[in-house]
Amino acid sequence: VEKLFAHVKDTESLPVSIVVNSAGVAHLAPLVDTTDEDFDRVIRINLKGTFLVTRAAARAMTASGVADASIVNIASILWKATIPMISPYAASKGGVISLTKAVAQELGPQGIRCNAVLPSLTRTPMSHSLSEESQKGFVTRTPLQRMGEPEEVAQTILFLCSPQSSYLTGATVEVTGGY
Repeated sequence: VEKLFAHVKDTESLPVSIVVNSAGVAHLAPLVDTTDEDFDRVIRINLKGTFLVTRAAARAMTASGVADASIVNIASILWKATIPMISPYAASKGGVISLTKAVAQELGPQGIRCNAVLPSLTRTPMSHSLSEESQKGFVTRTPLQRMGEPEEVAQTILFLCSPQSSYLTGATVEVTGGY
């Protein structure tokens, strides 16, 4: 991760001022059947990966003296409106939210904002791995009675990276259709 940011610094004319952490995996299994390896993999990708990229971004942003920067972390509404069989996922996304709030407090004085987007079920490769029955269950519990679209999440991210959100940091923005 550090090498990536060093490469960007060496090859781009402008300093890094926007970073979006969107990597994520889920593990669907009962808690009693979840192995240490399953848990560690989800935490490593969802939480530690977000931490590593956020730390590298913060180092690059503070070193360059960029005055208005934004880090956006993708979490999930399932950290608080959880469902059975996703304990590692819910824990990892709750960690991402705590990390986001701590980073916002620490980096705000340097002009670096950090916020999180909390989608619910959105039409992505991850949602396609759910059974049709599970997808219907989500939609039934969603007041807008549909799955979210990637563009709806992207528009929220775009807003959080824009000057229009210059007074927003440490926030969690739910893109859930009311779920």
